[in-house]
Amino acid sequence: MIYKSKYAKYKQQGEIGFFDKHFDLAKMSDMGDLLERINTVIDFEFFRPELEEAILPKERITNAGAKRYDPVLLFKIMVLQRIYGLSDRNVEYQIIDRTSFKNFLGLSSGDKVPDEKTIWLFREELTKKKLVEKLFNMFHEYISKKGYILGNGKIVDASFAEAPKQHNKRDENLDIRAGFGEDLWDDNYNKKIHKDIDARWTEKNGEKHFGYKLHAKVDSKSKLIDKYEVSDASVHDSQMLSSLLEENDAGQELYADSAYIGEKQEEAISRVGMINRVHERGARNRKLTSEQYRSNYYKSKIRARVEHVFGFMEQSMRGIKIRCIGIKRTRCILGLMALVYNMCRIEQIKRLYEGKSSSVSV
Repeated sequence: MIYKSKYAKYKQQGEIGFFDKHFDLAKMSDMGDLLERINTVIDFEFFRPELEEAILPKERITNAGAKRYDPVLLFKIMVLQRIYGLSDRNVEYQIIDRTSFKNFLGLSSGDKVPDEKTIWLFREELTKKKLVEKLFNMFHEYISKKGYILGNGKIVDASFAEAPKQHNKRDENLDIRAGFGEDLWDDNYNKKIHKDIDARWTEKNGEKHFGYKLHAKVDSKSKLIDKYEVSDASVHDSQMLSSLLEENDAGQELYADSAYIGEKQEEAISRVGMINRVHERGARNRKLTSEQYRSNYYKSKIRARVEHVFGFMEQSMRGIKIRCIGIKRTRCILGLMALVYNMCRIEQIKRLYEGKSSSVSV
């Protein structure tokens, strides 16, 4: 007697048809695949010459041994990490596991995936060569020529980048703050490589933070990052203002909160020829007038746009957090975050304004 399977009345699972993969990709696209949209908008081959020039050896001594991974492929893995907040180990796993990641990287199911060590070594190369800043500037110049950076005004602000907390002795912390951190733990190398002597503690609004700060100058119209700087968390926001402002900002309005008030800051703004739109601040014996309140209200409508930038990093990019040790590696990570944010923002602009009349050139 032949028994029919009890599951025969249901749709069969596990059988792969000839067109199934094509249908899966089409459905992912219809549902809104962010990585597919970024791949469509950003031509990553744009970065190839700079990556190959800096990363690949000038001469290959012998053809023996395994070939290197494509630097553009590894760079796109850096992009994946920043979008989804993934560690080296997690991103390796996710590439193996997720179809959307493979499609973004141009990998097939049978292709070998770079392991976590390879990913770490590539990022170390980016750090040593200070390559991320070059790539950011290249992309910034490109989108400026395309008309995305409008030059109608700038906004400056900063956000904390939390780093792994250090558990040091009191005298060790005193030596670090005094600038003698390099001389500590010489007798224990394995301990020393896990100690961050560049990160600092600070307090804001009653909350303590340990790590670094990402300082950004943002285009007030497009909300694209125009320039960025990195410091430890103890550096006041206003101290980095002069590093963010450039001569080509002349004639534009500069918006910032009242943390950027001060003689040095006013000098820096006037030196580059910008129009000061920094929020005014009252004092105990000198309250703001009603006119100043109204002025601050209108300024805040524009200044608040910079919060959208850091909000996107905190929410959509899984937070401004640092897993590495030292300010050099932190500059690489935060620089990648600024670059990837601009890529995501370009995708947003094209999606929102394509086919519509807009002052943003797309």
